Amino acid sequence: MAVALPLLLAVVVAGLGIHARTTAGPDTGPLELPAVAAPQATTPACAAVLDALPAELPGTGGPMPPRELDPAVPGARAWVAQPEPVVLRCGTDRPAELGPTSPLIVVNGVDWLPLTGAPDARSDTYAVVDREVYLELTAPTETGPGPLQAVADAVGATLPMQPVQVR
Repeated sequence: MAVALPLLLAVVVAGLGIHARTTAGPDTGPLELPAVAAPQATTPACAAVLDALPAELPGTGGPMPPRELDPAVPGARAWVAQPEPVVLRCGTDRPAELGPTSPLIVVNGVDWLPLTGAPDARSDTYAVVDREVYLELTAPTETGPGPLQAVADAVGATLPMQPVQVR
């Protein structure tokens, strides 16, 4: 009995740990973003878009609350999602993929360019290409179109449309 009780306790603790890891929700703690060139992140245009964003983004699993960035990143916002957070960056460089034959999609009156990601990427990235600043939105495929639509609404409400500069 003296040997069996500690062994049983170890099995129970290990089982609880495995269960907690497999049933845990998305990470909601502070997020550290990798460095990305965003030379116009502190412009009034970016400030206007960021101020117009809703606190929560819609997703197929329900509203996605904001996620703190630590350290803070000018021109960037993030929201809680699975398997990765939704991340918006404003004031980024012109996308290298943007050319005369680039396939654009229009969401709520805003032209978005799908950006090429890694073959094993769990998220999709799109760039706004018809405004005075470029924005990039990365969201897990599982979130559905809600984040793209909500950001397009904020962009459309704050920044006037401009011709797409293909080169």
